Order: sequence, then structure tokens, then C-alpha cells
Amino acid sequence: MIHGIGASSGIAIGKAFVLPNWEWDLPEQKIDVGDLAREFERLYEGIRTSKSEIEQMKDELREVVGTEESYIFDAHIAILEDPVFMNEIQGIIQRQYKAAEVAVKEAIDHFVTMFDLLDDEYMKERALDIKDVGNRLLKHLLGAPEITLPSDTQPFILVAKELSPSQLAHLNPNHVLGIATLAGSTTSHSSIMARALGVPLVVGIEGKLEDAIQTGDMLIIDGTTGIVHLDPDDHLIDNYTEQQLRQREAGQRLKGIAQVRSVTPDGKIIELSANISSLKELDIALSSGTSGVGLFRTEFLYMDRHRLPKEEEQFDVYRNVAEQLNGRPLIIRTLDIGGDKQLDYFELPEEDNPFLGYRAIRICLDKTDLFKTQLRAILRTSAYGEVKIMYPLISSVEEVRGANALLQEAKHELEAEGIAFNNDIEVGIMIELPAAVMIADMLAEEVDFFSIGTNDLVQFTLAVDRMNDQISHLYEPYHPAVLRMLKMTVEAAKRSGTHVGVCGELAGDIRALPIWLALDVDELSMSAHAILPIKERLLSLRQQDSRSLFEELLKCRTSAAIHETVRAFQQQFETGADA
Repeated sequence: MIHGIGASSGIAIGKAFVLPNWEWDLPEQKIDVGDLAREFERLYEGIRTSKSEIEQMKDELREVVGTEESYIFDAHIAILEDPVFMNEIQGIIQRQYKAAEVAVKEAIDHFVTMFDLLDDEYMKERALDIKDVGNRLLKHLLGAPEITLPSDTQPFILVAKELSPSQLAHLNPNHVLGIATLAGSTTSHSSIMARALGVPLVVGIEGKLEDAIQTGDMLIIDGTTGIVHLDPDDHLIDNYTEQQLRQREAGQRLKGIAQVRSVTPDGKIIELSANISSLKELDIALSSGTSGVGLFRTEFLYMDRHRLPKEEEQFDVYRNVAEQLNGRPLIIRTLDIGGDKQLDYFELPEEDNPFLGYRAIRICLDKTDLFKTQLRAILRTSAYGEVKIMYPLISSVEEVRGANALLQEAKHELEAEGIAFNNDIEVGIMIELPAAVMIADMLAEEVDFFSIGTNDLVQFTLAVDRMNDQISHLYEPYHPAVLRMLKMTVEAAKRSGTHVGVCGELAGDIRALPIWLALDVDELSMSAHAILPIKERLLSLRQQDSRSLFEELLKCRTSAAIHETVRAFQQQFETGADA
């Protein structure tokens, strides 16, 4: 048994198929000067064919994984059109008299090595995209066949060094039980697609099992915990098979409460909404009886493409979501890039500490044309449903007023153009900085609602970068300081009658539900998959009992004491529920 990283939830039990690595037999001899034109033509033909294939994959996948995930392949097309990448290949051909395939391989190796040396997870993931595109191009230049997967109908667990979006696109989800990769992260394109396809995925097992696993070996992978078992015994297989069965039964049982109102036995109603970044996630949320969308992450419309999305493109996507919600609320968060979210075509300054730097609302208030384009698209969408606007990373009243001034300009423009919109559209902010918590009473007077972004709030409260392996253990949502931050925020909102929700990971953490009930929050917005489990617990958990628990938590001096108190409460609740 080894621990990797769970990147797509679910359990898979079956035999391994180990995907071989790409290996190319490249010509060593140099070409003649007279053959340069022919090599360039071969290169351009390979590029045309590769782009055509990628476009076809994108079209085929759009219906399967959703429009936003299919845009991953726009990034691959952008690489083939990138002048820096192409100039590198052309330069090697022209100056070193090397064949097109040799030039492509050397250019791939150059950029991949350069990106791998950077201490930036996003750039490391883009290195995989370059390898994927480069291998596709090499395949055409060399006339090599695709690496094929087993053609029989026996399902398997795929094991690979790394899995590119192109390779994942060709997988039949009915034949692939699960995936384990040596490299990768939870934010890679392949992980995003695996979650959209519903395939369990464990990444990051490099240096642990790769030499031991052979095609045909029996495996168990748990995409939730990140555990991989090689050659499990019958007892372990039976154990995990039972877990699979319980998960399926729980899923069937939970479907029965999808349309039930989310209210506690003593009458506290909390709206359970979904965090989404794609139409695929919206479908899951709607089937789970979501109250609406509490967080639409619009940055995914900007990522993995080669230019900024135009107003009409954004409007089409936003309107589609609003219409499918059929009157349910849709909270659209304005562009939240910077930090760990970079755009290939939008050059952000290099910063020593990007999480504390030029990002989110700070970029929008600086690049006003970019911001107003998005605001116009959101305003136009407000004519098609209950649409609300939410600004991220707010730290001051001045930022709210500056954003609202640009919103007012966008309203005047649309009014002058005779375009319909809701002039009374609600505006809210994310509370994710300690500064916002400390002036929550002032901010409440400026906006219609709060949404607590617990991920960044924990990170900034504790000064812990949760992506830093050396200190990630210090990222502790159940820290006494975090509980007090949450209490201060909700109390400030309640005093002013401001609607308050939660949209960070803690919203979908079943252990935290008593905290939200005790604080009397109005809404929890979470991953679509978490809605029904949270609702099931909510339907049998009394608000008064939760308030008693929270009083005990506020007395705890350590995170360990808070965890133990929460665990004891859960155990007592579950024992009582079983009885």
C-alpha cells in the first residue's frame, strides 16, 4: 500500500494496464541545404494535421465533459500557433540542418526542461501540454501509430508515467475503471477531465510503485484518499468491494432527498448551492436538487486559450447557466486570476509572493476595459434569471466602491444601447482576507451579501501557503483563530441584515456543518457532489445542539482539542441516529 494524491474520487478494483512511454527512433544524419524547403513543408503539414485532430477531439468531448473542459484543447492549439515555440523549431532546422522531427523533439525537450526547473506548479503542468502537443506532431512527422489501449471489453486500471489530456480524451470510460499516474497534480488538465468523466484517479506515486506494477497485476485505487494497493489479498478486495457497494447504495438513497427542502428538525433553513466552473458540474448540481449556484468561477473561461474571451462569448455561457437554473440564484464571481492561476496570453509581472500580489480584484480595477467587458456580459445575463455579481479578494471599502463605479458605467452604456438588464442586480463580496473580517461591519453597508471563502481565509489568517509541502500541515481550518474569524464575519453580517453564505471547502465538509448551523449562516455553496451528503446530515441535525457544540469549540485552545470535540459530537450524533 502506498499513498499518492487523490485527484478524482471513487474506488477502482481491477487489473492494471501499464501505458508505455513515448519512444522515438529519430534520424541522426543532417539534411542537405536543398532539402530545407521540404522539411519546412513537412513541419507545416504536421502542424495542420495536428490542429485538425485537436479540433476534432474538442468537438467530440464537448458533449461528454462540458464546454469549459473542452477548452483545454484551445491551449494545445495555442502552442502550435505560438511563435516562440515555432521559431525554436524553425531555427534548429535552418541553422543546424536537422530533420523536422529532430527539431521538434529538441524544442520539446528544451521547453519542458526549462519549465520543470521553475518553482511553479502551473508551469510544470504546462510542460505536460507541450509534450502532448509535441508528441502528436512527432507522430505525424514519423508516420507512427497511436499507442493503443486494450481492445477487448475487459475493464482495466490504467497506469502511466503521466497522462495527457489527448490520451485521456481517447479513453472509453466504460473500459477504464480508474487511473494511477506517477506524476501529476489535482489541478492538472488530466485531473480536471478525469473528474468530469467520473473516473477515479490517483496521482503522484512516482518513486513508490512504478517499477513494481506490471500489466495484468491486480490493483485497488482509492481516488478519495489517494491510496493504491498492489496485489491485494482477497480480504482487502472484499473490503473495498463492500465500500464500493455502500457508496453506490448511498448514492441511490441520497437521490431520494434531492428535492427535499434543506431544513433542520428545529426549523433552521440553509440553502445548499453549488460551486461550478463548467456546465457538466451544473448538470450534477441540478440532479442533486441544488438551490442555485453560489459560486460560478469565471476564470476558467479565460484559461487554456490564446486570447481573452469576448463579451459575447461570456454572455452566451452565463446565459446558458442562468436559463438552466430556471429562476434559481446564480452568483457569478468576477475574474479571479493571479497567484496560482495564470493566463498564457496575459503576462503578469513576476513576483516574489504572487498570492499577496497583483491578482483578482486588483487586476480588474487596474485593467478596467477587461473588467467592464465582463461586467457588461454579467449585466446582460441578469435579464435571463436571478443573477448576482460577486467581487473576490476585497480588502477595503475603496475597492468595493471602485468596482461598483465601473459597474455603474457598464449599466449606463447598456442603457444607452437599449440592451436589457436588471438595474437592481445584487452585488456581494468574498470575505477571504483578515482585513475584510476586521471591517466586515463597514463592508456590509456597501453590499447586498457576503460569501466566506474559507480556503484563502484560512491561508491568510495563518500565513500558511497550503501548496507548500514543508508547511502544508500548518494549514488548519479548525484553528481557534479561524473559528473566531468566522464568528466575527457572520455576526457583522447579521447585525446589518446582510445575507451571508460560505463557498470555500469547509462549506462541503460534513464535520463543519454544526459550525454553520450555530453561526446561523444563510447559504452553503459547495462541490455538486457534496450537496446530498450535507443535506442528509442537515435534515437530522438540530441547530440548538450545534450551538451548544460551538460554545464548547470556542473554549478550545488548540486545533487538536477542536478536532476531538467535533469527533466526539459526530460519534454521539451518529450513534443516536443509528439507534
